Amino acid sequence: MTTTTIHPPLIKPHPPMSRGLKIWIGFLSVLIVAGVVCGVLVFIYGLGLTNLSNQVPWGLWIALDLSAISLGAGAFIVSAVVYLLNIKRFLPMARVAVLGGFLGYSSAMFALALDIGRPDRFWHALVYWNVHSVLWEITICVVFYFTVLALEMAPVLFESRLFRWWPAAPKVGHFIHRFTGVFAVIGLALSLLHQSSLGATYGIVAARPLWYNPAMPVLFILSAAGGGLSACLFVTLLVSRLRGEYVVKREVLRDVATIAGAALSFYLYLKLWNWLAQNYYSSLPARTSGLEILFQTSPYGATFWWIEVLLGSLVPIIIFFTPRLRRSDWMLMLGAALAITGVVMLRWNTTISGLVVPLDWSPGTAYLFPRLAYTPNLIEIGAFAGIVSYALLGLTLGIYFLPIYPTEEELEAHH
Repeated sequence: MTTTTIHPPLIKPHPPMSRGLKIWIGFLSVLIVAGVVCGVLVFIYGLGLTNLSNQVPWGLWIALDLSAISLGAGAFIVSAVVYLLNIKRFLPMARVAVLGGFLGYSSAMFALALDIGRPDRFWHALVYWNVHSVLWEITICVVFYFTVLALEMAPVLFESRLFRWWPAAPKVGHFIHRFTGVFAVIGLALSLLHQSSLGATYGIVAARPLWYNPAMPVLFILSAAGGGLSACLFVTLLVSRLRGEYVVKREVLRDVATIAGAALSFYLYLKLWNWLAQNYYSSLPARTSGLEILFQTSPYGATFWWIEVLLGSLVPIIIFFTPRLRRSDWMLMLGAALAITGVVMLRWNTTISGLVVPLDWSPGTAYLFPRLAYTPNLIEIGAFAGIVSYALLGLTLGIYFLPIYPTEEELEAHH
Protein backbone atom coordinates (compact mmCIF):
# COMPACT_ATOMS: atom_id res chain seq x y z
CA MET A 1 0.00 0.00 0.00
CA THR A 2 1.42 3.36 -1.01
CA THR A 3 0.69 6.73 0.47
CA THR A 4 0.84 10.17 -1.08
CA THR A 5 3.09 12.66 0.66
CA ILE A 6 1.67 16.14 1.01
CA HIS A 7 4.55 18.57 1.23
CA PRO A 8 4.25 21.54 3.56
CA PRO A 9 3.29 24.91 2.15
CA LEU A 10 5.99 27.15 0.74
CA ILE A 11 6.16 29.47 3.73
CA LYS A 12 8.86 32.10 3.96
CA PRO A 13 9.18 34.92 6.47
CA HIS A 14 8.16 38.24 4.99
CA PRO A 15 10.82 40.91 4.94
CA PRO A 16 9.82 44.13 6.70
CA MET A 17 8.08 46.63 4.47
CA SER A 18 10.27 49.46 3.36
CA ARG A 19 9.16 53.05 3.66
CA GLY A 20 8.83 53.34 -0.10
CA LEU A 21 6.57 50.29 -0.23
CA LYS A 22 4.36 51.70 2.52
CA ILE A 23 4.04 55.02 0.66
CA TRP A 24 3.19 53.14 -2.55
CA ILE A 25 0.48 51.10 -0.81
CA GLY A 26 -0.93 54.22 0.86
CA PHE A 27 -1.04 56.09 -2.45
CA LEU A 28 -2.88 53.23 -4.18
CA SER A 29 -5.28 52.94 -1.24
CA VAL A 30 -6.24 56.61 -1.53
CA LEU A 31 -6.98 56.18 -5.24
CA ILE A 32 -9.05 53.07 -4.50
CA VAL A 33 -11.14 54.99 -1.97
CA ALA A 34 -11.68 57.75 -4.55
CA GLY A 35 -12.68 55.12 -7.11
CA VAL A 36 -15.15 53.55 -4.71
CA VAL A 37 -16.76 56.94 -4.08
CA CYS A 38 -17.11 57.55 -7.83
CA GLY A 39 -18.50 54.06 -8.32
CA VAL A 40 -21.10 54.51 -5.58
CA LEU A 41 -22.21 57.79 -7.15
CA VAL A 42 -22.64 56.04 -10.50
CA PHE A 43 -24.66 53.25 -8.87
CA ILE A 44 -26.93 55.81 -7.17
CA TYR A 45 -27.40 58.35 -9.95
CA GLY A 46 -26.73 56.27 -13.05
CA LEU A 47 -24.65 56.85 -16.17
CA GLY A 48 -26.04 60.36 -16.49
CA LEU A 49 -23.13 61.45 -14.29
CA THR A 50 -20.70 60.45 -17.05
CA ASN A 51 -20.02 61.95 -20.46
CA LEU A 52 -21.30 58.83 -22.20
CA SER A 53 -24.27 59.27 -24.52
CA ASN A 54 -26.45 57.38 -26.98
CA GLN A 55 -24.08 58.48 -29.75
CA VAL A 56 -20.94 57.43 -27.84
CA PRO A 57 -22.12 54.68 -25.45
CA TRP A 58 -18.68 53.16 -24.78
CA GLY A 59 -15.78 55.16 -23.41
CA LEU A 60 -12.96 55.05 -20.88
CA TRP A 61 -14.31 52.11 -18.89
CA ILE A 62 -14.73 49.81 -21.89
CA ALA A 63 -11.22 50.72 -23.07
CA LEU A 64 -10.04 49.74 -19.57
CA ASP A 65 -12.08 46.53 -19.71
CA LEU A 66 -10.54 45.44 -23.02
CA SER A 67 -7.03 46.43 -21.92
CA ALA A 68 -7.24 44.58 -18.59
CA ILE A 69 -8.44 41.39 -20.28
CA SER A 70 -5.69 41.56 -22.89
CA LEU A 71 -2.93 42.11 -20.33
CA GLY A 72 -4.26 39.17 -18.32
CA ALA A 73 -3.83 36.88 -21.33
CA GLY A 74 -0.42 35.75 -20.11
CA ALA A 75 -2.24 33.28 -17.86
CA PHE A 76 -3.63 31.11 -20.64
CA ILE A 77 -0.44 31.38 -22.75
CA VAL A 78 1.91 30.30 -19.94
CA SER A 79 -0.51 27.62 -18.68
CA ALA A 80 -0.79 26.17 -22.17
CA VAL A 81 3.01 26.14 -22.59
CA VAL A 82 3.63 24.52 -19.19
CA TYR A 83 0.77 22.06 -18.84
CA LEU A 84 -0.20 21.26 -22.43
CA LEU A 85 3.15 21.47 -24.23
CA ASN A 86 4.89 20.16 -21.08
CA ILE A 87 7.70 22.73 -21.25
CA LYS A 88 8.48 22.79 -17.54
CA ARG A 89 11.19 25.45 -17.62
CA PHE A 90 8.42 28.07 -17.88
CA LEU A 91 6.81 26.80 -14.66
CA PRO A 92 8.32 29.62 -12.49
CA MET A 93 6.37 32.11 -14.65
CA ALA A 94 3.05 30.33 -14.24
CA ARG A 95 2.02 31.83 -10.92
CA VAL A 96 2.68 35.45 -11.78
CA ALA A 97 0.79 34.90 -15.04
CA VAL A 98 -2.21 33.48 -13.17
CA LEU A 99 -2.09 36.32 -10.63
CA GLY A 100 -1.99 38.86 -13.46
CA GLY A 101 -4.88 37.14 -15.19
CA PHE A 102 -6.94 37.07 -12.00
CA LEU A 103 -6.36 40.77 -11.35
CA GLY A 104 -6.89 41.70 -15.00
CA TYR A 105 -10.20 39.89 -15.31
CA SER A 106 -11.49 41.08 -11.96
CA SER A 107 -10.58 44.66 -12.96
CA ALA A 108 -12.50 44.19 -16.20
CA MET A 109 -15.53 42.94 -14.28
CA PHE A 110 -15.43 46.00 -12.01
CA ALA A 111 -15.37 48.25 -15.08
CA LEU A 112 -18.28 46.37 -16.64
CA ALA A 113 -20.28 46.61 -13.42
CA LEU A 114 -20.05 50.39 -13.71
CA ASP A 115 -20.66 50.54 -17.44
CA ILE A 116 -23.73 48.32 -17.87
CA GLY A 117 -25.96 50.88 -16.19
CA ARG A 118 -27.97 48.23 -14.31
CA PRO A 119 -25.42 46.35 -12.20
CA ASP A 120 -28.25 44.69 -10.28
CA ARG A 121 -28.98 42.67 -13.43
CA PHE A 122 -25.48 41.29 -13.94
CA TRP A 123 -26.82 37.77 -13.40
CA HIS A 124 -29.28 37.98 -16.31
CA ALA A 125 -26.70 36.72 -18.82
CA LEU A 126 -26.25 33.56 -16.76
CA VAL A 127 -29.98 32.85 -16.64
CA TYR A 128 -31.40 34.31 -19.85
CA TRP A 129 -29.21 32.90 -22.61
CA ASN A 130 -29.01 34.85 -25.85
CA VAL A 131 -26.96 32.45 -27.95
CA HIS A 132 -27.08 34.79 -30.96
CA SER A 133 -25.25 37.60 -29.15
CA VAL A 134 -21.47 38.01 -29.28
CA LEU A 135 -21.57 40.04 -26.06
CA TRP A 136 -23.43 37.21 -24.30
CA GLU A 137 -20.78 34.72 -25.39
CA ILE A 138 -18.05 37.05 -24.10
CA THR A 139 -19.87 37.41 -20.76
CA ILE A 140 -20.22 33.67 -20.27
CA CYS A 141 -16.59 32.99 -21.24
CA VAL A 142 -15.27 35.75 -18.95
CA VAL A 143 -17.31 34.49 -15.98
CA PHE A 144 -16.22 30.88 -16.49
CA TYR A 145 -12.59 31.77 -17.14
CA PHE A 146 -12.48 33.97 -14.05
CA THR A 147 -13.68 30.90 -12.12
CA VAL A 148 -10.84 28.88 -13.65
CA LEU A 149 -8.33 31.56 -12.64
CA ALA A 150 -9.70 31.57 -9.09
CA LEU A 151 -9.23 27.78 -8.90
CA GLU A 152 -5.69 28.10 -10.23
CA MET A 153 -4.92 30.76 -7.62
CA ALA A 154 -6.35 28.71 -4.75
CA PRO A 155 -3.29 26.43 -4.26
CA VAL A 156 -1.02 29.48 -4.13
CA LEU A 157 -3.17 30.97 -1.38
CA PHE A 158 -3.27 27.73 0.59
CA GLU A 159 0.54 27.50 0.47
CA SER A 160 1.01 30.97 1.92
CA ARG A 161 1.31 32.16 5.49
CA LEU A 162 -2.21 33.52 5.25
CA PHE A 163 -3.59 29.98 5.74
CA ARG A 164 -1.14 28.68 8.31
CA TRP A 165 -4.03 28.64 10.81
CA TRP A 166 -5.72 25.87 8.78
CA PRO A 167 -3.82 22.56 9.02
CA ALA A 168 -5.69 21.04 6.08
CA ALA A 169 -4.83 23.90 3.69
CA PRO A 170 -1.82 22.15 2.08
CA LYS A 171 -3.90 19.03 1.38
CA VAL A 172 -6.71 21.06 -0.19
CA GLY A 173 -4.22 23.01 -2.27
CA HIS A 174 -2.53 19.81 -3.42
CA PHE A 175 -5.88 18.29 -4.38
CA ILE A 176 -6.85 21.33 -6.46
CA HIS A 177 -3.41 21.42 -8.07
CA ARG A 178 -3.92 17.89 -9.43
CA PHE A 179 -6.46 19.32 -11.88
CA THR A 180 -4.21 22.10 -13.18
CA GLY A 181 -3.87 20.40 -16.56
CA VAL A 182 -7.63 20.28 -16.91
CA PHE A 183 -7.88 23.94 -15.94
CA ALA A 184 -5.25 24.78 -18.58
CA VAL A 185 -7.28 23.09 -21.34
CA ILE A 186 -10.53 24.77 -20.29
CA GLY A 187 -8.81 28.14 -19.83
CA LEU A 188 -7.19 27.97 -23.26
CA ALA A 189 -10.52 27.28 -24.95
CA LEU A 190 -12.37 29.99 -23.04
CA SER A 191 -9.61 32.55 -23.59
CA LEU A 192 -9.40 31.99 -27.33
CA LEU A 193 -13.18 32.26 -27.57
CA HIS A 194 -13.64 35.53 -25.75
CA GLN A 195 -10.39 37.21 -26.85
CA SER A 196 -11.42 36.69 -30.48
CA SER A 197 -15.02 37.60 -29.77
CA LEU A 198 -13.97 40.93 -28.30
CA GLY A 199 -12.50 41.77 -31.67
CA ALA A 200 -15.48 40.28 -33.48
CA THR A 201 -17.74 42.64 -31.52
CA TYR A 202 -16.24 45.46 -33.56
CA GLY A 203 -15.77 43.48 -36.75
CA ILE A 204 -19.47 42.74 -37.22
CA VAL A 205 -20.79 46.25 -36.59
CA ALA A 206 -21.29 47.22 -40.22
CA ALA A 207 -23.03 50.47 -39.29
CA ARG A 208 -19.75 51.65 -37.78
CA PRO A 209 -17.58 51.66 -40.90
CA LEU A 210 -14.33 52.16 -39.05
CA TRP A 211 -15.02 49.05 -36.99
CA TYR A 212 -16.11 46.78 -39.82
CA ASN A 213 -13.00 44.66 -40.03
CA PRO A 214 -13.06 40.84 -40.30
CA ALA A 215 -9.42 40.66 -39.12
CA MET A 216 -10.20 42.11 -35.67
CA PRO A 217 -10.67 38.72 -33.89
CA VAL A 218 -7.19 37.54 -34.93
CA LEU A 219 -5.65 40.94 -34.15
CA PHE A 220 -7.08 40.86 -30.65
CA ILE A 221 -5.79 37.33 -29.97
CA LEU A 222 -2.26 38.02 -31.23
CA SER A 223 -1.96 41.37 -29.46
CA ALA A 224 -3.28 39.85 -26.22
CA ALA A 225 -0.70 37.06 -26.42
CA GLY A 226 2.14 39.53 -26.94
CA GLY A 227 0.84 42.01 -24.36
CA GLY A 228 0.06 39.40 -21.71
CA LEU A 229 3.51 37.83 -21.93
CA SER A 230 5.12 41.29 -21.94
CA ALA A 231 3.24 42.15 -18.74
CA CYS A 232 4.53 38.98 -17.04
CA LEU A 233 8.04 39.74 -18.28
CA PHE A 234 7.96 43.34 -17.06
CA VAL A 235 6.66 42.42 -13.59
CA THR A 236 9.21 39.62 -13.18
CA LEU A 237 12.12 41.83 -14.19
CA LEU A 238 10.91 44.63 -11.91
CA VAL A 239 10.62 42.26 -8.94
CA SER A 240 14.08 40.90 -9.73
CA ARG A 241 15.56 44.40 -9.72
CA LEU A 242 13.84 45.29 -6.44
CA ARG A 243 14.97 42.08 -4.73
CA GLY A 244 18.49 42.25 -6.10
CA GLU A 245 18.35 38.73 -7.55
CA TYR A 246 16.64 36.98 -10.43
CA VAL A 247 13.41 35.37 -9.28
CA VAL A 248 13.26 33.49 -12.59
CA LYS A 249 16.23 32.22 -14.58
CA ARG A 250 17.61 34.71 -17.07
CA GLU A 251 17.35 32.30 -20.02
CA VAL A 252 13.66 31.72 -19.27
CA LEU A 253 13.04 35.46 -19.40
CA ARG A 254 14.80 35.65 -22.76
CA ASP A 255 12.61 32.82 -24.06
CA VAL A 256 9.48 34.60 -22.86
CA ALA A 257 10.64 37.74 -24.66
CA THR A 258 11.18 35.75 -27.86
CA ILE A 259 7.67 34.27 -27.72
CA ALA A 260 6.18 37.69 -27.04
CA GLY A 261 8.15 39.10 -29.97
CA ALA A 262 6.84 36.35 -32.25
CA ALA A 263 3.23 37.12 -31.28
CA LEU A 264 3.79 40.84 -31.84
CA SER A 265 5.41 40.13 -35.21
CA PHE A 266 2.39 38.21 -36.46
CA TYR A 267 0.15 40.96 -35.09
CA LEU A 268 2.09 43.76 -36.78
CA TYR A 269 2.20 41.91 -40.10
CA LEU A 270 -1.56 41.36 -40.07
CA LYS A 271 -2.15 44.93 -38.91
CA LEU A 272 -0.18 46.46 -41.78
CA TRP A 273 -1.53 44.00 -44.35
CA ASN A 274 -5.06 44.77 -43.20
CA TRP A 275 -4.40 48.52 -43.46
CA LEU A 276 -3.13 48.16 -47.02
CA ALA A 277 -5.99 45.88 -48.00
CA GLN A 278 -8.57 48.34 -46.69
CA ASN A 279 -7.08 51.47 -48.16
CA TYR A 280 -5.44 50.36 -51.41
CA TYR A 281 -6.72 46.97 -52.56
CA SER A 282 -10.32 47.57 -51.60
CA SER A 283 -12.34 50.67 -50.86
CA LEU A 284 -15.36 51.29 -48.66
CA PRO A 285 -16.43 54.94 -48.95
CA ALA A 286 -17.80 55.10 -45.42
CA ARG A 287 -14.54 53.78 -43.97
CA THR A 288 -12.46 56.17 -46.05
CA SER A 289 -14.51 59.17 -44.92
CA GLY A 290 -14.35 57.93 -41.33
CA LEU A 291 -10.58 57.76 -41.42
CA GLU A 292 -10.40 61.24 -42.90
CA ILE A 293 -12.57 62.57 -40.08
CA LEU A 294 -10.34 60.98 -37.44
CA PHE A 295 -7.06 62.10 -38.93
CA GLN A 296 -8.30 65.65 -39.39
CA THR A 297 -10.11 66.21 -36.09
CA SER A 298 -8.52 63.85 -33.56
CA PRO A 299 -5.11 62.50 -32.52
CA TYR A 300 -5.95 59.08 -33.98
CA GLY A 301 -3.24 59.35 -36.64
CA ALA A 302 -0.54 59.94 -34.04
CA THR A 303 -1.74 57.24 -31.65
CA PHE A 304 -2.11 54.71 -34.47
CA TRP A 305 1.17 55.13 -36.36
CA TRP A 306 3.51 56.46 -33.67
CA ILE A 307 2.29 54.67 -30.53
CA GLU A 308 0.41 51.56 -31.64
CA VAL A 309 2.50 50.59 -34.67
CA LEU A 310 5.97 52.07 -34.16
CA LEU A 311 6.55 52.32 -30.39
CA GLY A 312 4.06 49.64 -29.34
CA SER A 313 4.94 46.96 -31.91
CA LEU A 314 8.00 47.55 -34.07
CA VAL A 315 10.40 48.73 -31.35
CA PRO A 316 9.53 45.85 -28.93
CA ILE A 317 9.97 43.35 -31.77
CA ILE A 318 13.45 44.73 -32.48
CA ILE A 319 14.38 44.55 -28.79
CA PHE A 320 12.99 41.05 -28.26
CA PHE A 321 14.67 39.62 -31.37
CA THR A 322 18.08 41.30 -31.04
CA PRO A 323 20.38 39.12 -28.86
CA ARG A 324 22.54 42.04 -27.72
CA LEU A 325 19.51 44.07 -26.61
CA ARG A 326 17.83 41.03 -25.10
CA ARG A 327 20.78 40.56 -22.75
CA SER A 328 20.01 43.91 -21.07
CA ASP A 329 17.36 43.88 -18.34
CA TRP A 330 16.59 47.54 -18.89
CA MET A 331 16.06 47.04 -22.61
CA LEU A 332 13.80 44.05 -21.95
CA MET A 333 11.77 46.14 -19.50
CA LEU A 334 11.57 48.95 -22.04
CA GLY A 335 10.42 46.56 -24.75
CA ALA A 336 7.83 45.00 -22.45
CA ALA A 337 6.52 48.40 -21.33
CA LEU A 338 6.22 49.58 -24.94
CA ALA A 339 4.44 46.37 -25.93
CA ILE A 340 1.96 46.86 -23.08
CA THR A 341 1.40 50.44 -24.24
CA GLY A 342 0.77 49.29 -27.80
CA VAL A 343 -1.79 46.69 -26.74
CA VAL A 344 -3.64 49.24 -24.61
CA MET A 345 -3.54 51.77 -27.46
CA LEU A 346 -5.08 49.22 -29.86
CA ARG A 347 -8.04 48.85 -27.49
CA TRP A 348 -8.25 52.61 -26.99
CA ASN A 349 -8.17 53.38 -30.71
CA THR A 350 -10.69 50.66 -31.47
CA THR A 351 -13.14 51.77 -28.79
CA ILE A 352 -12.86 55.53 -28.58
CA SER A 353 -11.89 56.39 -32.15
CA GLY A 354 -14.38 54.02 -33.67
CA LEU A 355 -17.27 55.59 -31.79
CA VAL A 356 -16.55 59.21 -32.57
CA VAL A 357 -17.21 58.58 -36.28
CA PRO A 358 -20.91 59.05 -37.13
CA LEU A 359 -23.01 56.09 -38.23
CA ASP A 360 -22.94 55.58 -41.99
CA TRP A 361 -26.70 55.04 -42.23
CA SER A 362 -27.15 58.73 -41.44
CA PRO A 363 -25.02 60.48 -44.07
CA GLY A 364 -26.14 63.95 -43.07
CA THR A 365 -24.51 63.65 -39.67
CA ALA A 366 -21.10 63.31 -41.30
CA TYR A 367 -21.46 66.88 -42.52
CA LEU A 368 -23.42 68.39 -39.63
CA PHE A 369 -21.35 66.64 -36.92
CA PRO A 370 -18.04 65.61 -38.48
CA ARG A 371 -16.85 64.10 -35.21
CA LEU A 372 -18.88 63.03 -32.20
CA ALA A 373 -17.56 64.52 -28.98
CA TYR A 374 -16.41 62.44 -26.02
CA THR A 375 -14.06 63.32 -23.19
CA PRO A 376 -14.21 61.36 -19.90
CA ASN A 377 -15.18 63.47 -16.91
CA LEU A 378 -13.86 63.34 -13.35
CA ILE A 379 -16.31 60.61 -12.30
CA GLU A 380 -15.09 58.32 -15.08
CA ILE A 381 -11.44 59.17 -14.46
CA GLY A 382 -11.82 58.62 -10.70
CA ALA A 383 -13.41 55.21 -11.14
CA PHE A 384 -10.78 54.34 -13.76
CA ALA A 385 -7.95 55.29 -11.40
CA GLY A 386 -9.55 53.29 -8.59
CA ILE A 387 -9.78 50.10 -10.68
CA VAL A 388 -6.21 50.43 -11.98
CA SER A 389 -5.00 51.04 -8.41
CA TYR A 390 -6.85 47.93 -7.23
CA ALA A 391 -4.95 45.84 -9.80
CA LEU A 392 -1.60 47.37 -8.87
CA LEU A 393 -2.26 46.97 -5.15
CA GLY A 394 -3.34 43.37 -5.64
CA LEU A 395 -0.17 42.68 -7.61
CA THR A 396 2.01 44.36 -4.97
CA LEU A 397 0.47 42.53 -2.02
CA GLY A 398 0.25 39.25 -3.92
CA ILE A 399 3.98 39.26 -4.70
CA TYR A 400 4.81 40.35 -1.14
CA PHE A 401 2.63 37.88 0.78
CA LEU A 402 2.21 34.91 -1.59
CA PRO A 403 4.78 32.42 -2.95
CA ILE A 404 4.47 33.78 -6.48
CA TYR A 405 8.13 33.12 -7.32
CA PRO A 406 9.15 29.88 -5.58
CA THR A 407 12.61 28.49 -6.27
CA GLU A 408 13.06 25.48 -8.51
CA GLU A 409 13.98 23.34 -5.51
CA GLU A 410 10.76 24.31 -3.76
CA LEU A 411 8.71 23.60 -6.86
CA GLU A 412 10.34 20.22 -7.35
CA ALA A 413 9.81 19.27 -3.70
CA HIS A 414 6.24 20.49 -3.68
CA HIS A 415 5.03 19.09 -7.01
